Amino acid sequence: MGADTTGADDVLVHREGRAGLIVLNRPKALNALTHAMVLRIARALDDWEHDDAVATVVVTGAGERGLCAGGDIVAIHRAATGGDRAAAEGFWRDEYHLNARIARYPKPYVALMDGIVMGGGVGVSAHGSVRIVTERSRIALPETGIGFVPDVGGSYLLALAPGELGTHLALTAGSVGAADALLCGFADHFVPAGRLPALLDDLAVRPVHDALARHIAAAPPGRLAGQREWIDRCYAAPTVEEIVERLAAAGDPAAGEAAGRIAANSPTAVKVTLAALRRARALGPLEAVLDQEYRTSCAALATADLPEGIRAQVIDKDRTPRWSPADLAAVRDAEVDRHFARLGERELGLSTTSTLERW
Repeated sequence: MGADTTGADDVLVHREGRAGLIVLNRPKALNALTHAMVLRIARALDDWEHDDAVATVVVTGAGERGLCAGGDIVAIHRAATGGDRAAAEGFWRDEYHLNARIARYPKPYVALMDGIVMGGGVGVSAHGSVRIVTERSRIALPETGIGFVPDVGGSYLLALAPGELGTHLALTAGSVGAADALLCGFADHFVPAGRLPALLDDLAVRPVHDALARHIAAAPPGRLAGQREWIDRCYAAPTVEEIVERLAAAGDPAAGEAAGRIAANSPTAVKVTLAALRRARALGPLEAVLDQEYRTSCAALATADLPEGIRAQVIDKDRTPRWSPADLAAVRDAEVDRHFARLGERELGLSTTSTLERW
């Protein structure tokens, strides 16, 4: 995806006592993942799997703003506009293999999901066996806002969320705080941000559950539990158009806001995302869903909306993407179906190679 500007220190890997630490270290870019960073994390997991000195793996992010803002979407923009699609596909291939590796890792994998955790940041954290959120956590899979479809196993997590909560978050490109992340199944425990340094110290000398017991607390109240009635009713509709109609007629200001957010996102991406989540529910393990996500991601490279969404949100930052087509009614079923077409020899193939055994 163009010149690789990743520095050798963009992922810091070291051991503290019984814990192996992986620190995403691009704080000025909110620790956005590059291809080289993905490969470095994978090597660390390989090195530590059979290292008896490492009992626990911990992933965290440098800086005060968050764990990881996602993948390097500027590089994806270059790939989509410059014709180097193979580089983007290669990045996703290695990234999705890493996501599956994390989910099946045989040692405790502790993710400190403090601050902003978006897109690819969810992929390196929310598939772990111990996922920690704080009062500063903002977790999102906002892909429909840039003309993309939730990936990195995000559609798997969203499809497993209670009721239609995952559909709501995916179509609106919404974010959640600690309590709602726990409710949706993206996280396991709440630890106040001020206790994270002490938790890291304890993980260096204690088994995971003993360390956690000293620091976990009750999360501040969230919003989604009180919105379940209209979320589950509205998002159960069979099409995006009907979902938007139900939201607009629900009589709740939050539902009306959700309708507006969906309408502002890429019509193609929104329709493909709804289909992806509903297909994911029937696919079974994470690996099968990652295989599907690889198809939808590769298909998105051939659309006008992905580079346009990145341009509007990240490059020019005018926040006024010009989607093509511009409305839901103009998105044909054939275009949605194209995103799920098998890739032949380019298939990711995770579901045929995994042992499907989780720690």
